[in-house]
Amino acid sequence: MEQAHSLLLNEEACSQLREHQRAEFVFEWLRFLKKLLPADVKQNQKRLVEQLTTVLTGSPGPPTRLLLAQCLALVYRVGDSLMSSLTVDRCNDIIRSKDDSPSFLPTRLAAVACLGVLYEQLGRLLINSFKESVANLLKAMKSAESQGRCEIMLCIERILKGLGVSAVSCHRDIYKAARTCLTDRSMAVRCAAAKCLLELQREAVFLWSSELENVATVCFRAFEGSNYDVRVGVSKLLGTLLASALDPRQTIAPRPGTKRNSLKEVMELLSSGFLRGGAGFLRASGDMLKGSRDVRVGITQTCVVFVSILGGAWLEMHFSCLLSLLMEWVSHARATQYPADAVSCRCCVSFILRATLGSLLGEKAQIAAAKEICQLIDKQKRVARVSPADVAASQHVLVCALLELGSLLQDLSSTAAPLLLDTSIGMLDTVISVLLHPSASARLAAAWCLRCVAVGMPAQVAVLLDRCAERLNALKSCPEAVAGYSAAIAALLGAVQLCPLGISHSKGKVVMTLAEDLLRSAAQNSRISIQRTQGGWLLLSALFTLGPTVMEHHLPRLLLLWKCAFPLSVRDLENELRRGDSFTWQVTLEGRAGALCAMKSLVVHCKDLLTDDVISRLLPLLSCAVALLSSIIKAYGNQIKNAATVFRLRVYEILTMLQPKTYEGKQLDWTRSCAELNLLPSLCYIQDLALLGPGLQDVDQHYIEEQLHGGGSGGGTLEYDPFTIFEKAQEVPTPLPPASALTAAAVQLFGVIFPHLGIQQKAQILEQFCEFVRQLKGARQQTVQIHVAAAFCCTLKCLALSRRELGSEEVQKPALSLLLGALEGSNPLLRCVAAEGLARLVQVLNDPNFTVSITLMSFDKLKMARDAITRTGHALALSAVYRYLSGISSPQYISACVGVLFTLSQDSTSPEVQMWALHALSMVVDLAGPLYHSHLEASFTLVLRLLLSTPHTHVEVQQSLGRCLNALITSMGPDLQGEGAGVCVVRTSCLVGCAVMQDSQDCLVQAQAISCLQQLHMFAPRFVNLASLVPSLCINLCSSYLSLRCAVVACLRQLAQREAVEVSEHAVTLVKELPRRDNTQLGESASPPLHNIVSSQHVFRHRTLNFEVGLEGALFSLLDRESDPRLCRDIQETLVHMMSLAAESKLAHWLKLCKDVLSASADSAVETLQEEDGDRYDDSSVFHAKSESSGPFNNLRWSTRVFSMECVCRIIAQCENGDPAHFNMALAQEQRLHESADFLVLHLADLIRMAFMAATDHSDQLRLAGLQTLLVIIRKFSSVPEPEFPGHVILEQYQANVGAALRPAFHVDAPPNVTAKACQVCSAWIASGVISDLRDLRRVHQLLASSLAKVQVGRDVTSQLYNETVPLSVQGSRQRESPGSHLQQQSDEAGTADPAGAGLLKLVQTDLATLSRLWLAALQDHGLLTLPSQYSSQLPSTGGSFYTAETVEQARPHYSSAWATILHATALWLNSTGFIMVDEGPANLSRPVTPTSMGQSTSLSSVKSPEDVSTDRLHLILGISVEFLCSPHSGDQMENISSCLQALQALLEVPWPRSKVGNDQALSVELLSVLHRLIVTRESPSIQLAVLELVRQIVCAAQEHVKEKRHSAEVDDGAAEKETVPEFGEGRDTGGLVPGKSLVFGALELCLCMLVRKLPQLSPKLAGSPTGRGGQTCFLSKTDCRLVTSALAILSELPSICSPEGSVSVLPTVLYLLLGVLREAVKGSVGAESGQLVPGILQALRTVLTSPMSRAEKSHGAWTELLRCALHTLLESWHTDKMEPGVDEVTMLTSLTIFLLYASAEVTAVEPLQTRCIQAFRASLESKDPVVLSRSYQLLVSLFQGPAPVARPFILALGGRLVSQLEEVEKSRPQGPAELQAVQDAIRALEALVFAADETHRPQLVAVLLPILISLLLDENALASAPAASRSLHESALRDLMRIGPQHSAVFKALMASAPHMKARLEAAVKGNKESVNTKAQAPRVINKNTPSIQLKINFL
Repeated sequence: MEQAHSLLLNEEACSQLREHQRAEFVFEWLRFLKKLLPADVKQNQKRLVEQLTTVLTGSPGPPTRLLLAQCLALVYRVGDSLMSSLTVDRCNDIIRSKDDSPSFLPTRLAAVACLGVLYEQLGRLLINSFKESVANLLKAMKSAESQGRCEIMLCIERILKGLGVSAVSCHRDIYKAARTCLTDRSMAVRCAAAKCLLELQREAVFLWSSELENVATVCFRAFEGSNYDVRVGVSKLLGTLLASALDPRQTIAPRPGTKRNSLKEVMELLSSGFLRGGAGFLRASGDMLKGSRDVRVGITQTCVVFVSILGGAWLEMHFSCLLSLLMEWVSHARATQYPADAVSCRCCVSFILRATLGSLLGEKAQIAAAKEICQLIDKQKRVARVSPADVAASQHVLVCALLELGSLLQDLSSTAAPLLLDTSIGMLDTVISVLLHPSASARLAAAWCLRCVAVGMPAQVAVLLDRCAERLNALKSCPEAVAGYSAAIAALLGAVQLCPLGISHSKGKVVMTLAEDLLRSAAQNSRISIQRTQGGWLLLSALFTLGPTVMEHHLPRLLLLWKCAFPLSVRDLENELRRGDSFTWQVTLEGRAGALCAMKSLVVHCKDLLTDDVISRLLPLLSCAVALLSSIIKAYGNQIKNAATVFRLRVYEILTMLQPKTYEGKQLDWTRSCAELNLLPSLCYIQDLALLGPGLQDVDQHYIEEQLHGGGSGGGTLEYDPFTIFEKAQEVPTPLPPASALTAAAVQLFGVIFPHLGIQQKAQILEQFCEFVRQLKGARQQTVQIHVAAAFCCTLKCLALSRRELGSEEVQKPALSLLLGALEGSNPLLRCVAAEGLARLVQVLNDPNFTVSITLMSFDKLKMARDAITRTGHALALSAVYRYLSGISSPQYISACVGVLFTLSQDSTSPEVQMWALHALSMVVDLAGPLYHSHLEASFTLVLRLLLSTPHTHVEVQQSLGRCLNALITSMGPDLQGEGAGVCVVRTSCLVGCAVMQDSQDCLVQAQAISCLQQLHMFAPRFVNLASLVPSLCINLCSSYLSLRCAVVACLRQLAQREAVEVSEHAVTLVKELPRRDNTQLGESASPPLHNIVSSQHVFRHRTLNFEVGLEGALFSLLDRESDPRLCRDIQETLVHMMSLAAESKLAHWLKLCKDVLSASADSAVETLQEEDGDRYDDSSVFHAKSESSGPFNNLRWSTRVFSMECVCRIIAQCENGDPAHFNMALAQEQRLHESADFLVLHLADLIRMAFMAATDHSDQLRLAGLQTLLVIIRKFSSVPEPEFPGHVILEQYQANVGAALRPAFHVDAPPNVTAKACQVCSAWIASGVISDLRDLRRVHQLLASSLAKVQVGRDVTSQLYNETVPLSVQGSRQRESPGSHLQQQSDEAGTADPAGAGLLKLVQTDLATLSRLWLAALQDHGLLTLPSQYSSQLPSTGGSFYTAETVEQARPHYSSAWATILHATALWLNSTGFIMVDEGPANLSRPVTPTSMGQSTSLSSVKSPEDVSTDRLHLILGISVEFLCSPHSGDQMENISSCLQALQALLEVPWPRSKVGNDQALSVELLSVLHRLIVTRESPSIQLAVLELVRQIVCAAQEHVKEKRHSAEVDDGAAEKETVPEFGEGRDTGGLVPGKSLVFGALELCLCMLVRKLPQLSPKLAGSPTGRGGQTCFLSKTDCRLVTSALAILSELPSICSPEGSVSVLPTVLYLLLGVLREAVKGSVGAESGQLVPGILQALRTVLTSPMSRAEKSHGAWTELLRCALHTLLESWHTDKMEPGVDEVTMLTSLTIFLLYASAEVTAVEPLQTRCIQAFRASLESKDPVVLSRSYQLLVSLFQGPAPVARPFILALGGRLVSQLEEVEKSRPQGPAELQAVQDAIRALEALVFAADETHRPQLVAVLLPILISLLLDENALASAPAASRSLHESALRDLMRIGPQHSAVFKALMASAPHMKARLEAAVKGNKESVNTKAQAPRVINKNTPSIQLKINFL
């Protein structure tokens, strides 16, 4: 294929190929040529034209001919264009040719295509021949077949595009031909004609002036029998013409008597077709034929196109007129003559309103439109009141208006709140008044509208419920009021499911009472019996949506009502049937149907309540209902037909949902009701539905298109089943008519029941089904066959899912017969269901022989059959059989399938067979997996050959080819990356196939091409050219086809995951290549090539996307206007991926983009920042034209702006993981000077501004997003310093912004969730420490205090409007956030002089009394709610402090999120009060607290003592903490663990709780076991440190307890000697420690665990093992060192809480671990951080040595022995390790010194320990390391100053050595600081030795010291040249002499007298010192003359 990549065709290579390869070769050459053609081709032009002409006459395929035409035109455009006329003549000759053979047709079609593109590209250069060409084409069209007619229309469209106004002479002729083609039998020709006329109308003014009515009439005829593509094309044409007629693009010369068209005239023109659609097309039954519905749907789409072209500004200006004209359609008697017509008509008008108002208008304009609709409703309501005869006309107007009003309000959400407050229109009053309308449909629409209000503004739910309940009570005698208000209440209850804040459970009780009252009074007045009965059961059914927690309290009353609704037994039923009339039975059936619907609602919404007991009480009632089914119809027939149908429907529905075991033996009538094709799609395999054309879910117009697929019902509507009004849905439910719904219910019930029947019954039923189908003929047969096939497929699906068996052969035979008959049915949907049924049958039977027999039968049928129906059905069956058998595992079967399906797919005489065969082939490829690889090359060849030869008119074949190619690419998988010859061929085939499909005119085929390229990019990304793919994706992003947009966004999402930057760059390149006038707007276009991307007349304004800010800007625009959830999710994910890869590198771009999106509301950004004013929604300012400075977006929805704020939070989170400079202003400014980097902190002002704008918006959702962003900003930037003002943080300058952003959230009308989030932000703001001024602090604190006030004022408004758990969420936020910001700072800042801390403490103090009560109550609630289920009986029956009994389950999440911080706060508060109770009066809780009210109850009988209250509080906190810390699910809640540990630490800092814990050893041991588990399972250092600190506190508590007992015992016994310690503490007199009961043992375990984890060498078992890393250095971090020292500190305290015997038991372990860690530290095995570890080790050693147990009489001897052993071990390790490098001698000497000083003399004075200690010091004095020497001398000072028994041996042994070392200093003076320090320390040691001697010997020693000091003095000459260290030694010696000399004057004088040389040396030194002092004293005086008189406090240098 590489040989095709040349300018000229390689004819030699081409001739050697086979035919199909030649076609691919030529196509690839043309593709390459098209890319080359901008280059100069004049030298090769003649040869190139000859080769292209040869291709033209060589019968090229459809894709090749289009590419050929483009290349040929580009050759003439780039090269010499003079010869182009010859090519035109050649094409004309071919078109005129008389050769009608099929082989010549491709050449003729290629000539037509070339002619069109030549004129399009060369335009007026060919003006001379265009008349002849057009005449030739029009003449040829008369005898052309469908392909020819289609191609000629497209050719003429291109001619018109190229010539423009120059083609005016042929406009009329073209118009006549296109008008004929517009009603052609071929849908492709109709589409082409619509495109041609669309191009013609640009210059042909007559089309939208004089001929407008005629064109409209032809368009109406074109809609008849049309498909989706035709309706889209023709509606675009007619809509454009109508828009031009109303708003001409060019001036027309006025004719006499003519005037400009008005909107009314244009709409009348559409109205004529819309209303005429029903005339003359009626069946005898009155149902409208499908053709007339096609017309209405087409006109509906036309109207949407018409308004869209005129734009949002026009719509806002003319909406009132347009609305009234549309309502005339829906109120016209002809449009609503029959119910199905009325439903269809309403559906169309609703779609027009939704598609225009919902997508073209901004929020302000939508509010104005809502006002208009409200005024219309009010007007219609008055009309109905004045003239009852107009009720029928007004009801449909009201339905459309109310449904659209509801949609608007739901979309606007809380933004529409001011609309409800506008008294001038009284919206709610108007809507509620319609509830009294005589028409049921109007009442239900009003109820739905109220539901939409409730969903959009949840605060209105309770208000509206109260209002409707009150009116219902007042108007019980009015049937319309009963029906209307009960429907409204039911709708509002349904809305609660979509309102996260819920409603008060008291409302449920009110509704329950209302419903009971209606049902009981139904029989009192026959005039309103039906309404009361239906209303009562409707309310009860809706009540179940509130959930089981509400309904379990009402269930007994409901069971009684159900019992009353049905006869007690079948005998009573028979008695009933003998009496009553038809009216009575109608009321009865309505009541029983309602009761059954309530049962269904119970099963759906409250399944937890469906216990065996409840089912057993319902089953007798259901038995009576089933028995009534057949008998009632026989008795009264058609008189109660509708009621009986609804009753039967309800029976079927409830039986389907319950267990079918109880109905065995009951056969129901299955074969009734009308044919409904809506049964089948849900039973089909999802991928098989692609055979039926574009799915409804894949088109934007599915709301109206679905009525063309629903049989004769015309679509669903709410009045068909009022009980759907409370379903959980955003859009209005559209239940089918009862008869149609009954069919679907019967099918579902049959599927559930059939598996439970006996074998004989199953066989009988299936044989009856087969017999029914055989006996019937025609349409009736198809109806029954559809029902039977649907029912049996449903059965097979249930069997497969439940893994049950179908039965023996007698059941299998009729089952197979049934499915095979359906497989050969005429309905394609039926064939799909039959294929799925066969797949399920094979799955259920799981018999290989049966499977093989099925496949052989299909093979035989395919060999013999010649009709398309049989071949399509069995082809699909071949691919479906193995669908549920884990794929195809037989290579022979695959080969056979491939052979048959290859043959069928090449049957060009039947496109339908080709389509089904190719679809089946794609399924086989998927199922075969790797086994298909041997057929891949042949399959690719087949697909490519068919793609190159399939006509464009057969788009369904192209779509199947696309699915097949996709399956082949998936099967090939990563092998596509290979470099082998075969793989390269396959990969090229893939790319060529994708290119062919990309050039298709059909959007579904283009979507398949994009999907294939997406798959190819997944497996072989380097072979997909993004430079060509991304521009085509950007173009198709604007398509009017939903399926194409979905495919584009899905592909972009994948590309953005890895190549977001490249994708963005290619999109920018595309925009730059467009013409300057359009370079930021891309819109949909008729043709994909780049030069035709923008066609401004074709572009709908609502389909243009803004590329001004790149692809991401376009995606934001698209997100704003899309409503498909899947597409919106993909767009969001694409943006997130792009942002995650490019946000840091393009930070400013992304932040500006988010800011532009946020600012793009109808309100300008400036207005947002201003104070709110009442004029906000003035009509005059509803719609503005976009100003130049308003940014790239305009009027975006609140949901899009919410997403932009989420993006800002994502950007911040992403930067957190990036460069630290993002959160450091100084670093960011410094780095920005050196490199062009951008940092988040530089954009802080924008971040604050965005958060402020969002937090102060009208939309509650946006306010929440803004507050969350503000919270993130505060947390991330609160500690960032301000470099220009040291000591300040950067956020200080934004205090006013933060305060202003928070204030609206605390308004009295603010929703609770907004207030809760604002509490969180307030708390974070206070806790951040940013606020330094007390006044600013008070402002923010007052906001929090205001929310606390809401909690205290009894039952506030919030608790009435929302669920009882909502105040809990606010309280939770207030309480949860307060402690962190207040008490934590209080504890952190205690003892400091920080005024902010003191002020904060003062502010908090006023609220603590209330807060502490609320905290304790919340903790008590949480403690009760966390009890296991078996203790649920202990829960208070009335609920807790902040929840009711009904809201237990909803309350749990709130407690779960808040309890930990509240616990910490409570502990801090108790810490601050010291557990001392202060009587501050009762707490004003929103609910009375529970009976166990923490001692706060004011009743005298239940008053507890302060001790009891404190104990309760302590146990509450301990219980909650231990329960959570023991939970295995606490792993992902590290913050809560920290809060628990900090709370326990705060408690144990207070003496009283510490004494409680110390007294209760079992509690202490339990705490230790929990902490031990925690330290083993949590690796977080902070958690482990907190655990060890808590253990230390527990040990301290035990110490205090033991000391207290010992002290008491001493006082009691009068013990005189301190050493005689009574025997208290663990171990008693045996010394035994019991595991699990011993505190000491538990602490030992925990400390050992921590030490061994950090230092495995300590364990003998681990020391040599790989896990112990024996012999390896185990490096410890600073945190690890802290953990080890904490553990050692705990260990050292353990002996003190033991008895003497117990201390002896524990001491060896403690000493082993201490010395083990010491040895590792000395050896340097812990790494560089050992310096962090040593002080802790030594402190722990000292603690052990000074333990009182070492002096206790009973343990003194054992301690002495053990300490001697320890000292011996220490000396041994010194001896062993001192030869190793890196040994820390200093630490070892220090530890020896601690032993010598703090252990008793009995330990250290024995031999050989004392001698070895002296040797150790002697060895250290021989060290060459001055640091070791220095430290040795320092330690000797301590020893010399120690007790005499310790000091004496060391003085005797080392004194002489010390003197000799000092005497040697005179000869080798110190050269550096370290040596100097060693000498000075040696002098200190000698001095200490002197003063340690007795007074009698001290003069002799002084006489030794003084000469040494004098010897260190330098003479005057030597001093000047001596080094610094030597001079310092001189000065130090002189000072010592002058200090010591006077103290021992006698010795000093005697020495001076006896040694004159010493005296002279000393005098010289003293004299030199005086001169030096005088010099230094004079120097400052000289300087002072020049110093200023004012001293600066800050040194600015």
